[in-house]
Amino acid sequence: MTDFEPLVYIWQNTLGSGAIVLLRILSIMAVLPGFGERSIPMQVKVGLAMALTALTYPMLDFGAHSIQDLSSFTHYLASEVMIGLFIGIILRLMVLALQTAGTIAAQSTSLSQILGNAGAEPMPAMGHFLTIGGLAFLMVMGFHVQLMAMILLSYEIFPVGFVLQSHVLLTLGVDHISFVFSLAFGIAAPFCISALLYNVTLGAINKAMPQLMVAFVGAPAITFFGLFLLFICAPYMLNTWYEAVEKIMRFSFGADL
Repeated sequence: MTDFEPLVYIWQNTLGSGAIVLLRILSIMAVLPGFGERSIPMQVKVGLAMALTALTYPMLDFGAHSIQDLSSFTHYLASEVMIGLFIGIILRLMVLALQTAGTIAAQSTSLSQILGNAGAEPMPAMGHFLTIGGLAFLMVMGFHVQLMAMILLSYEIFPVGFVLQSHVLLTLGVDHISFVFSLAFGIAAPFCISALLYNVTLGAINKAMPQLMVAFVGAPAITFFGLFLLFICAPYMLNTWYEAVEKIMRFSFGADL
């Protein structure tokens, strides 16, 4: 039995270190765009997390980090889950940027009520279209490869057992949320500008010809122009959003940690 004790010790450390990696990756996968959607079964998410753990673990140097007792397990559970959820929510908020941009565009072009319940959460058709298009664009551009690089980079910025401080969460959270809403408004800017020009033009026509029912003329025009503008601008909107996601996945926001 003594001949197997070193082997058992090595396996215990390996399994303990692997469990630490799995805690972070599972937390990321729970809310990750694309892989963390509600339509994907939980068994698939766990399987993907275990596959990513098997790929990630050999590339990491844990040193003395391993689960030895209940107190160390509690520490790693709290720290790794918090880091994983923080990273996942940061990326999930980028999907919120697309949904918000679609809502702004739909409200500006009188298309906010068409297919409003198409998604899991009520949103205008433009928001649903941009969200599905953005997720598909992520998958086509190799999001799984970028995800591996992001996970490895996260261990350089947030080492194993690193405890996120409240002031760090507050600062990064507020900065990122403000960035998300500014990105959403920037993506929807063509629709806001078009809506402004439409309303100014409609007001001038109504002033010049009060007897003309401008609403009956303007409503079909803004609806058609909104759909045409979406057809023209959607590739540029998704490309701008994807560049922002790439910046976030390089942890540009965490350079001061």
